[in-house]
Amino acid sequence: MQEVAPGIYCIDCDYVQPRLACAYIVLSHGQVAFVETNTSLAVPRLLEGLSLLGLANEDVQYIIPTHVHLDHAGGAGALLQACSQATVLAHPKAARHLINPIRLIQSSREVYGEELFANLYGEIVPCEEDRVRIMEDEEILDFGQRRFRFLHTRGHANHHFCIFEETSNGLFSGDSFGIAYPDLQENRRFIFASSTPTDFDPDAAHETVDRLVRTGADRIYLTHFGRLDLVKEAAQDLHSSLDFLSGLLAEAVQNGTQSDTDLAGQSMEDELQRRILNSWLDELEKQGKKDRSRLAERLKMDAALNAGGLMVAAQKALKSR
Repeated sequence: MQEVAPGIYCIDCDYVQPRLACAYIVLSHGQVAFVETNTSLAVPRLLEGLSLLGLANEDVQYIIPTHVHLDHAGGAGALLQACSQATVLAHPKAARHLINPIRLIQSSREVYGEELFANLYGEIVPCEEDRVRIMEDEEILDFGQRRFRFLHTRGHANHHFCIFEETSNGLFSGDSFGIAYPDLQENRRFIFASSTPTDFDPDAAHETVDRLVRTGADRIYLTHFGRLDLVKEAAQDLHSSLDFLSGLLAEAVQNGTQSDTDLAGQSMEDELQRRILNSWLDELEKQGKKDRSRLAERLKMDAALNAGGLMVAAQKALKSR
């Protein structure tokens, strides 16, 4: 556990591998909020972090998943069960999935299979409906001496919000401000956009990055992973990453149109994954990181997820024609 700003602590959830996904404890005059929960398998880590700070489960007032992808919200129900005084704060489009997660469970099991799903996510516990509060766009929440402002942010997921925390002038970004793993930041910043299925929209993602910069935040609390400074400079890198993904998406749509297919073939998705991964490896090599095989292993899951999201977006584009 690391204090990334006064009263804000980052907890490594050890999801898939160390320093890939985190959650945050936010303190204010004895009150506690969790931002993100990761999976139910991470809940013991979150509660251990609370205990190390001399706090009890009953001190938790809010549980705030930025969106319902399971590496962000899969543990919300289990954490809610453990924290009797807590309320879950949710995007309007996320609340129903937190209360009844059956569709999330079914779709994830179809992707991963029963065994891998269980190993990654454990049990997905529903949240009690009367303990879920919907947060509207630009809604303000006073939390002790802190103030949270909720911003609905499309592009990565239609059920996503970010939280601007005025006291630290920081922003909890979920997946809306990209991914920057600490072990890949040695020589210069390495950050990339996430196009995970099923709502990726590059135009909306560009707008979201600009909106987050306009908050004036001077630090971003990334879920993947940790505190990021130099926000405006990072935003430029993210726009470049989104432009690259947008170009790949346009190619996929064009190829689908020419071949008169529904883009169901695995070969196209494999090619997208290869190009995404190679673009990252090339950039890292320019920064002096030469171990392509190790880095490819480190980043292959993200490349696969981004490629899958581009395939879904291309299929939607073709069907809308």
